[in-house]
Amino acid sequence: MLAAESKAAGAAVRAAPAPVSPHSWRRIVGPADGFLKSVARRLEDQVGGFEPDIASYVRYALASQGKQLRPALLALSAKPIGALTEELITVATIIEMVHLATLVHDDVMDEARVRRRRPTLSVRCGNAVSVLAGDCLFAHALELAASFPTPDICRAVAAATKTVCTGETLQTLLSQRRAILGREEYFRILRMKTGELFALSCRLGGRLTGASDAEEQGLHDYGMALGTAYQIYDDCLDLYGREREAGKSLGTDLAAGKVTLPIIVAYERADPAQRRQLDRLLADWHPERLAPLCAVLEQLDALAESVSTIRALCHSARESVSAPDRPAERPALAAAAEFVEQITGSLGVPSWKIPS
Repeated sequence: MLAAESKAAGAAVRAAPAPVSPHSWRRIVGPADGFLKSVARRLEDQVGGFEPDIASYVRYALASQGKQLRPALLALSAKPIGALTEELITVATIIEMVHLATLVHDDVMDEARVRRRRPTLSVRCGNAVSVLAGDCLFAHALELAASFPTPDICRAVAAATKTVCTGETLQTLLSQRRAILGREEYFRILRMKTGELFALSCRLGGRLTGASDAEEQGLHDYGMALGTAYQIYDDCLDLYGREREAGKSLGTDLAAGKVTLPIIVAYERADPAQRRQLDRLLADWHPERLAPLCAVLEQLDALAESVSTIRALCHSARESVSAPDRPAERPALAAAAEFVEQITGSLGVPSWKIPS
């Protein structure tokens, strides 16, 4: 189904540029602004729960919030939007802490030097301390989750954390083998490492504000589809982005041997000569090979196919919260999916054409 949708959309991508959504992230999350500020303060408060000797490292890691996507989705899934309840703020803090812990570990494995336009924690204090600091963040998040009067939240967070770490581990093992994944395996890993926390955020935002079982399922499916779409966008950014706009090191996926959707598409479409060329470019990766690699990817319409897949997933996300049998409609969630489509439209476009 998704493959058929993405192929059909692919022709449209090649025929015309993506329409620019009128939505900006700041406008979408405006109703949850007070909630997000409370989550940021709660994260800062968590520093006091760590030994003084490592508090500065924890503070540095917790300050790496970007758009606060997961807390924002939790707030947008709640009724009323951005409800300032202690439960919601605590759950958003827990999920964001798990996410930030994964970023600390990612930066070590990818040897990334920049995150949120500043040196990564591993550059600042070394890989060993970074890995252990990430472990402390995971443990602290689960300790917070265990503070709820019933075990439901802790179980949900623990299960999601295990799924995220499993996805990261699978991707790392496959990267070490330099294996070219099939689409299904690639999507499975993306659902585990990114979709899972998006889905958890949406599901718990609904659950803690009285959503029905049908609504909660719709919110879960929305988060899973949107999280997968966002990770494909982030993977494409590693190839087609600009470090200044992205605010992080680019090219780290290729350096680490991670296979992303544009590469998968290229191998699917390449003739034997093009496959040999791709093999030569990807073996023993060096940054100066990016331009010739992108030239081959352009010949094979790899970006267009990837963008089409993102759009199909965003469409699926919107349907998940508006279908008659899953009455979980939240207009702000539909706008968030449109926002992901909007930023996807800037991939491979000169910086002066990127929508603000």
